[in-house]
Amino acid sequence: MPFSDYKVALVTGASAGMGAAIVERLCQEGITVHAVARRKEQLAALADRTGCVPHAVDVADLAALTELCRDLQVDILINNAGVSHPGSILDADENVVETQVDVNLRAVLHLCRLLVPGMVARDCGHVINITSIAAIYNFGGNSVYHATKAGVHALTRQLRVDCYGKRVRITEICPGRVATDIFGNVSGDHDEARRQFIDGFELPQAKDIADCVAFAVSAPIAVNIGNIEITPTLQVPGGLSTMRPGESKT
Repeated sequence: MPFSDYKVALVTGASAGMGAAIVERLCQEGITVHAVARRKEQLAALADRTGCVPHAVDVADLAALTELCRDLQVDILINNAGVSHPGSILDADENVVETQVDVNLRAVLHLCRLLVPGMVARDCGHVINITSIAAIYNFGGNSVYHATKAGVHALTRQLRVDCYGKRVRITEICPGRVATDIFGNVSGDHDEARRQFIDGFELPQAKDIADCVAFAVSAPIAVNIGNIEITPTLQVPGGLSTMRPGESKT
């Protein structure tokens, strides 16, 4: 079991939802987990519950991120932090673009730049990027989110090339709709988001994503789980639309 080969993990977006579930799952395996998120109180509660090492750091703050990683020897890097704003690029404002690029893409690039060379030097490590089915399929709205997640999808594949010849495994997990608070975080109205996107649906839970992480990590060291797409059984990504000239979108 490769869990025994790994000692230290770093998980971003760790204060709630999938990130918190991943932290809890890794701690159960005896891994020392550095949990990174902006929300200090939620991180403290997670640390009390799991024994993780909390770091109240905004991944968009490069100076803080660099300082955090300076003396860390990380065996498992899990890039989970993400933000989303609905809407087309046709009407997106500057903040919508900058925030998502900073958190969803730039932070992932920098964390890989800071931590993966050490894995390569030690010939041991595992990078898990939590993207989205939005990295692979296109659907209405959230243009910038699609673009940033697609960037991480491409980076994940490129990391395998960059780490070729070393026992550094690279995994991408692409969730569809999961029963977490992300929808409320996007809209600002958690009750309405839960009614619209969660209540009445049969959805994977955050724990299911954490179990996917554990599955990829626990595979024999000769096995690299490259991509896991996990959606509700009753959700189908993708689609095809065609309109006649002069017709309007419905």
